[in-house]
Amino acid sequence: MAKLSLLLVLLLIFFASSSCTCPHDQMNALFQFKSSLTKSINTHSNESSVFGMDSWKPGSDCCLWDRVACSSSSTKKSRVVIALYLDSIVYIDPESPMVLPTSVLMPIFGIRTLMLLDISSNHIEGEIPGTALANLGKLVHLDVKVNKFHGFIPQQIFHLKYLQYLDMSENLLNGNLSHEVGSLKHMRTLKLDQNLLQGSIPEEIGNLKKLEELSLRSNEFEGGIPSSILSLKALKVLDLRDNLLSMEIPSTIDKLSNLTTLALGGNRLTGGIPSSMQKLKNLDTLSLEKNLLDGEIPKWLFNMKSLKNLLLGRNNLTWNGYVKTMAPMFNLSKLSLSSCGLKGEIPSWISSQKGLNFLDLSENQLGGTFPQWLAEMDVGSIILSDNKLSGSLPPRLFYSISLSVLALSRNNFSGELPENIGEANGIMILMLASNQFSGEIPRSISDIYRLLLLDLSMNRFSGTSFPSFDGAFLAYVDLSSNEFSGEIPTTFSQETRILALGNNKFSGDFPMNLTKFSMLEHLDLQDNNITGEIPTFLSQISTLEVLVLRNNSIQGSIPESIFNLSRLRIFDVSNNKMTGKISSKFGNLDGMIKTPNTISSLPIIFTFSIEFNDLIVTWKKSKQGLSSRSLSIYSFLDLSRNQLSGKIPASLGKLKGLKLLNISHNNLSGNIPSSFGDLESVESLDLSHNKLSGLIPPTLSKLTELSTLDVSNNMLSGKIPVGGQMDTMADSATYANNSGLCGMQIRVQCADEGPPAGAGGGFPGEEQEEAEDEKWFSWEGAGIGYSVGLLSTVVIMYLFDYFAPVLVQVRSTRRRRRA
Repeated sequence: MAKLSLLLVLLLIFFASSSCTCPHDQMNALFQFKSSLTKSINTHSNESSVFGMDSWKPGSDCCLWDRVACSSSSTKKSRVVIALYLDSIVYIDPESPMVLPTSVLMPIFGIRTLMLLDISSNHIEGEIPGTALANLGKLVHLDVKVNKFHGFIPQQIFHLKYLQYLDMSENLLNGNLSHEVGSLKHMRTLKLDQNLLQGSIPEEIGNLKKLEELSLRSNEFEGGIPSSILSLKALKVLDLRDNLLSMEIPSTIDKLSNLTTLALGGNRLTGGIPSSMQKLKNLDTLSLEKNLLDGEIPKWLFNMKSLKNLLLGRNNLTWNGYVKTMAPMFNLSKLSLSSCGLKGEIPSWISSQKGLNFLDLSENQLGGTFPQWLAEMDVGSIILSDNKLSGSLPPRLFYSISLSVLALSRNNFSGELPENIGEANGIMILMLASNQFSGEIPRSISDIYRLLLLDLSMNRFSGTSFPSFDGAFLAYVDLSSNEFSGEIPTTFSQETRILALGNNKFSGDFPMNLTKFSMLEHLDLQDNNITGEIPTFLSQISTLEVLVLRNNSIQGSIPESIFNLSRLRIFDVSNNKMTGKISSKFGNLDGMIKTPNTISSLPIIFTFSIEFNDLIVTWKKSKQGLSSRSLSIYSFLDLSRNQLSGKIPASLGKLKGLKLLNISHNNLSGNIPSSFGDLESVESLDLSHNKLSGLIPPTLSKLTELSTLDVSNNMLSGKIPVGGQMDTMADSATYANNSGLCGMQIRVQCADEGPPAGAGGGFPGEEQEEAEDEKWFSWEGAGIGYSVGLLSTVVIMYLFDYFAPVLVQVRSTRRRRRA
């Protein structure tokens, strides 16, 4: 009977509230917002659309619309709009991203009854309209993350006295928090994650006595953790990760007695872990990874019963001898002790952590074999890369229904992979690079239908056939530096974006099936035995950005169809048997004309850091690694060591994004185009070992980024240009074997210049560079490997960011004036 009465009451409330419609002025404001939004989208040329607004129609009650919530009070004549869920309301075409002006928001700022406003993930650009926002004095929840807001946080936000939730993450905001932040006496949650906020965290933050969650994650805050934070007695979550914070963790951190999460990772904090932290009886998550903390990991940490997530990796912390005998009182879900100086076997106490789902012990000195007890624990993510582990992998490991990440790269594992590897069909990331595994890839591996990333590079795998991954979502494949042979395999997923097969024994022509990889961005076939010509059908892979074919036996000329690959920015066909002329159409490659982006085109699938193996290049006579993270900011063209002839087309000077241009060791003739002075980004220019004649164009003095130049073994003559970087190009070997060069760089006086000053034969005012191992970038010995080292917690989506930028640095040379 009681249940029936309650049901009747709920029905009466429903009918009473639903009989009232939202105010006319609020409905008009929402229509104006929709109209403004639609107009902005229609003026853009890309394919964008609005989601979740089909129900916004004239004549209907706006309280019944999608993304709108109204009050339910039956004491008023009409309901009022109290919440707008406008997140991700616009689809943005990634090929042609648009931005929305802040003006589209103005109509909704007139709805003064709003308590919740979520406009996140909409690519809105401009300053946050503080004056208009001040109208929303009843706001409790404001979410503007993942937009393109910039400038300062408007002071009006700090007058929203009922605000409990504020998320301004992933914008372009700058400047410090206003001191007026302290006026938010009733605020319970403040989230300013992942902006570009700078300066120190203001002491006034301590005025927010009601604050329960403080997140300033992924900004650029400097200085120490302000002492005023310790006065926030209600604080449960303190997240200051990924900033530039320094100094020590406050010794009185235990004043925050209600803390459940303390996340300070990714800063520059120093000192040890304060002993007062053990008084935080409710602490669930302790994240201190990626700092400069030192000292021993305190034993009392393992007596904190409430801990579920303990992340201490990548500091200067060390273990004491108690590690082997300890019996921790917690039951962890996540444990990261990477780079903590662990030695011996994998600690057996980990076997007591029955709920463990994430384990990262990478970058230590652990030895022994893969423990059977760990294989039986069904851990979701096991990261043991960069240790000294050996032996074969236990088959029991692949009976796991939980295993999603297995990273064992750069150890001493050996033997064949277990035949039952496919039974762990929940694996998304499998990284076994740089070990001594051998034999064929087990056929069952194709049963891992969720596999996104497969890295077996730098092992001793062999075979002529491969499992079929046609039904998988496999996007990243690296089988480079093994002993595979036969034809180039094409049994991978159509979703493949990166295919690295270099440094094997593949032979034959290019298979037509390559065209099925319609999303392929990176194709590496270097250091194999591939013959025939570059096929015209490669131009059908319109997404191709990186094509590396060096060190094969490819013949013929470069097909004209290659120049249809507008995204191509790294093209290496060096050390083949290419003939013909260098086409003037190279100057049409947009990917080499535009300055490369510093952000990869692929969306992120990992929230942890990824570190791929370097792209190995020959820099002078030594092999060095160009970090794969930097490939997204580089543009290269290497046609060296072929049989190309004819003149160098002037159109190459249009390739303003090039960092490296190498056309050495060919049969090229004629002059060096003066247009090379327009290669504004070029750092390495190699024209050596050809039949070039005439002058070195004076325009080269405009190349402000140039660090290495080689024009040796040609028929050049005249004065070497001076000015700018050309004054630093003083290695005589890079000008050797020409017919008549002169200039200060090689200390040969030109005929039209006056006699040298002084007995030494030098030039007046000449500056002599001290040789400091000038390094020449020629791409010899290049090989691509992409072993991945995983650093922190895993959240996996569908696509991924495979390169993040790390610049190649060249040693600078010192100048001194000749005495």
